[in-house]
Amino acid sequence: MARSLHNRKYLKGFRKELRNNPTKAESMLWKALQRRQLKGRKFRRQHSIQNYIVDFYCSEEQLIVELDGAVHHNMVNEQYDLKRAQELRRLGFKLLRFENDTVFEQLDMVLEAISAAFGKREDAR
Repeated sequence: MARSLHNRKYLKGFRKELRNNPTKAESMLWKALQRRQLKGRKFRRQHSIQNYIVDFYCSEEQLIVELDGAVHHNMVNEQYDLKRAQELRRLGFKLLRFENDTVFEQLDMVLEAISAAFGKREDAR
């Protein structure tokens, strides 16, 4: 994957601000993903790909995990999210979306769904 797709400099400040001000759902999921806790996969938070900042990204799996709160539930944002998802998939990324409430109420199921999206390999852990 071309390096120029990832972490463009002009988005650095936005990425940092998002990392420093996570939603409660992002914080909860990050605690389960950080430090290779999920089957030895490394995740990054607030990683940019092209002009998009994604919530969580695993480069080894080319996997993006997005969390949706109330702000995503209107026609304008739904259309934007659809276009964004299509573009990221066109670039070869796998994309999973979860509602914030699902993270709070069924974290184990979210982690299982993320694990199920991994390719086959011997896990480091």
